[in-house]
Amino acid sequence: MKNFYYGTGRRKSSVARVRMVSGTGKIIVNNQNVEDYMPSPMLLIDLKQPLVLTNTVEKFDIFITATGGGFSGQTGAIRLGITKALMDADAEYRKILKPAGLVTRDARIKERKKYGLKAARRAPQFSKR
Repeated sequence: MKNFYYGTGRRKSSVARVRMVSGTGKIIVNNQNVEDYMPSPMLLIDLKQPLVLTNTVEKFDIFITATGGGFSGQTGAIRLGITKALMDADAEYRKILKPAGLVTRDARIKERKKYGLKAARRAPQFSKR
């Protein structure tokens, strides 16, 4: 049995490097407890979803380095990283995580601004005179 299980998750402009170790269920994000780091309880529920589905909430200690983006993007990146680390720990978890839509990376990113426009699609206000 391996000591560490790794997973990298990406979402929007966020990247999360996840390292899982057998333990008691503590989650550390950027050297802070996850409850202190995440501002919203909804983000916590979203982050722990792969652990809840596989009944491994208190089976692993998870150490995460999250960079870039905001809390929502980092939460999505962390969730994907945890999913990949769980699949590294046991391939059977894929059968549970795949139907829940947790294995697929969310590819939606910010659309670039185009010239002649104020934003990606927002055109300047039309003036008849």
